[in-house]
Amino acid sequence: MKRWLAAAGGVFGTAVLALGGLALYSASTARRIERALPPSGEFVDVDGARLHYVERGSGPPIVMIHGLAGQGGHFTHSVVDLLADEFRVIVVDRPGAGHSTRRRREPANVRAQARVIADFIAALGLDRPFVVGHSLGGAIALALALDHPHAVRGLALIAPFTRAGKEVPAPFRGLVIRSPLVREIVARTIAVPLSIRRGRRAVAAAFAPDVPPRDFAIAARGLLSLRPNAFRTASEDLMASGRDMRDLLARYSTLTIPVAVLFGTGDTVLDHHHNGVRLREEIPHVDVTLIEGGHMLPVSAAQVTADWIRSRARAG
Repeated sequence: MKRWLAAAGGVFGTAVLALGGLALYSASTARRIERALPPSGEFVDVDGARLHYVERGSGPPIVMIHGLAGQGGHFTHSVVDLLADEFRVIVVDRPGAGHSTRRRREPANVRAQARVIADFIAALGLDRPFVVGHSLGGAIALALALDHPHAVRGLALIAPFTRAGKEVPAPFRGLVIRSPLVREIVARTIAVPLSIRRGRRAVAAAFAPDVPPRDFAIAARGLLSLRPNAFRTASEDLMASGRDMRDLLARYSTLTIPVAVLFGTGDTVLDHHHNGVRLREEIPHVDVTLIEGGHMLPVSAAQVTADWIRSRARAG
């Protein structure tokens, strides 16, 4: 019995040391990434969150909301500069993503994030901006228009998440963690080394069938996802993402503002028919445009995406 207890104690001690080493490695990696990719914009305090945003250009305002496990770099990589000659383009890191913060135990559901974006729009004194949402950012943009109709002039939704599906998209299945305690332990220990090991495959899966640009990690600030806080936020967002969708879906028909959708027919993350074409059943005036390509159109098809946003923003 004593030998068994001693052996068990040794295993436990080894496990603790291993987890401690992984935690130190993860924290050190996060610090190196943040030194390499410091904030590139401004900050504003909104509803307990400190939101980081990048602003370029002048003219009618456009607010851009990024997707799950992303940050504003997905837009600033290319699309923003293609629009800044005509519009005041504002890209916000969602609460907890990029360089923005989110209070612990802050709701991560779609409508809660839409409320923060509405407060962000008010804090910047924007008068009914045109709102662009990508992926999960599309769901948040829809919730923003439904819950805060006087804050939005029109919507341009790129590969948007508009209704719950039966399965979690393959690139995000590792984020499915129901327990907050387990999520915190995973985020601080194994998430970073596993993400580094699987990073290329995960990015390739998000872009498929398109090929990620070689500068995605730096120019699109993709490395910011390789931090414990980023993993925690993405997991929280994923687990809360379906909570409001049934209610929102039932209200889509009440939208009166212009709504446009751009989807790649080869998207392997969100089905273009389920999340895009079927919107015509709820929003008769919706403008759905289908093109060849995958899920990451703001990066992989930047010029086409920017031209599409420009035409809809002018009309909206």
